[in-house]
Amino acid sequence: MMIRAILTSVWEGAVKRFSGTSAHGALASRELFQHHGFTSRPLPGAEAIVLRNGNILISIAEDDRRYRLAIEQGEVALYTDEGDKIHLKRGRIIEITAGTKVSMITPLVEMSGNLVVSGDVSDAAGKMSAMRITYNSHTHADPQGGMVTATTMTM
Repeated sequence: MMIRAILTSVWEGAVKRFSGTSAHGALASRELFQHHGFTSRPLPGAEAIVLRNGNILISIAEDDRRYRLAIEQGEVALYTDEGDKIHLKRGRIIEITAGTKVSMITPLVEMSGNLVVSGDVSDAAGKMSAMRITYNSHTHADPQGGMVTATTMTM
């Protein structure tokens, strides 16, 4: 039998569990199954599809239409209730939206193609904009006499 339920809580453990309500009554401390390699922790109020076999009840799918994204046919997205998302869009575009920060924990990042940055670039020595102010405006002795600023030099 398949039951539609509203989740009231989900908690982590060796087995992820949930409690909820359905037209068949309360569901307390039941197993929440998830696909290998993917995990989520739905908020209270999310919906679930629960399979029932005797006294065994297992949630096999959860959704929360309050936060669901509208996407085009063929697209895929991972998203949170806070608006962060990874959206695999038509035209072979991947869009990452993060409200605070994107963090990559890896010893190496490789990319091919161009990199366009619309903000400032920083490293351990400081911000690129500060380095430009320091180094672009310094002066050199002109071999033909006088001084020349780095910004007016031609190579």
